[in-house]
Amino acid sequence: MAGNEDTHEGPGVLTEGQAERMLAGMNEVIRAGEEMRKLRSEMIKLFVDLGWTQERIAELADMSQPAVSKQVAKYKTSGEYKADGEYKTGGDRLPPMELHLDQRDLPWLEGRLWGVAEVVSEAMDDSAHCTGYVNALGRGKKRFTPQNVDELRRLLEADLREHQTQLPGGCRGAYDEISRRLDVPAKVTATAVTGSASVRRALAHEIQRDRLGDSGPGA
Repeated sequence: MAGNEDTHEGPGVLTEGQAERMLAGMNEVIRAGEEMRKLRSEMIKLFVDLGWTQERIAELADMSQPAVSKQVAKYKTSGEYKADGEYKTGGDRLPPMELHLDQRDLPWLEGRLWGVAEVVSEAMDDSAHCTGYVNALGRGKKRFTPQNVDELRRLLEADLREHQTQLPGGCRGAYDEISRRLDVPAKVTATAVTGSASVRRALAHEIQRDRLGDSGPGA
């Protein structure tokens, strides 16, 4: 028994709890990296669909042009890609991706919420209540589960309540609209929208950030 205790608790030796935390942290980084690579691949697919050249995509993504070509070729061979630049699933032509904020599927609303929270965090120099959650979502350490979305809403509400005058003027209105729609979800089927959940979140996040960037401090 004494030898066993020394192995797990002796000075200079990692405990099982420490090892577990280290490995769990590594797993988070690995998972986030894999998910980000998948998201980048899907975004390349979208940009080609929107008519961007492979050369321009490679430049913006800091990738080689052959690497982008390889991604596009993968979609062609999988049967998802049509010669005219559009994608298909099961032979059906997908509708073009809509890039306006007024969409009501859950991933789009989650992306907008994330965008508002990130703007609030930056406006507060990372001292906002929601900063930890924003960073964890951005690094893939937290996922968009119902529990995490509810917690982000709670933290963001506290920031909006306590620091209204320090934040871009559109934050309160954007949050209220998103919150109402999250409380009463619209019946949006998967076939009614274009793009995976992760792509839609990323797009809504970026578009919402840009929209709020155009507004001045709140009153």
